[in-house]
Amino acid sequence: MRHPIDIIAMFAAIWLLVSMVLDALTPKELTAVLIAIAIGPAVVITAVFYYLRCPRTDFAVMFAALWLISDIAIAFISPNGLPHWLIALGFVPAALIGTVLHWQRFQRRHERLPVPSAKRS
Repeated sequence: MRHPIDIIAMFAAIWLLVSMVLDALTPKELTAVLIAIAIGPAVVITAVFYYLRCPRTDFAVMFAALWLISDIAIAFISPNGLPHWLIALGFVPAALIGTVLHWQRFQRRHERLPVPSAKRS
């Protein structure tokens, strides 16, 4: 069972951890506080969808979109330009989710194909 207090503690820990890791990866002018403010709304929205028990695929797509939005927000608040690899890092979850969804659709294509009829006219 997902207790709301457990969800709050889990996502608060993830929020703090991601803020500190991104602080170590970004230029010194961008502090952990600024990063935490930029990614805070995405973490709260993700926690709400987790609490509402969204389907796994929908949750993954929503997470990838929010991660990309957070990356753009960090780029906007940064006093200096971010390194290109850090900007590209925002596209990684979206690319992975898109690849997995495309692969699953490719694997299920035989289920959608019509079965040829044995009758001949």
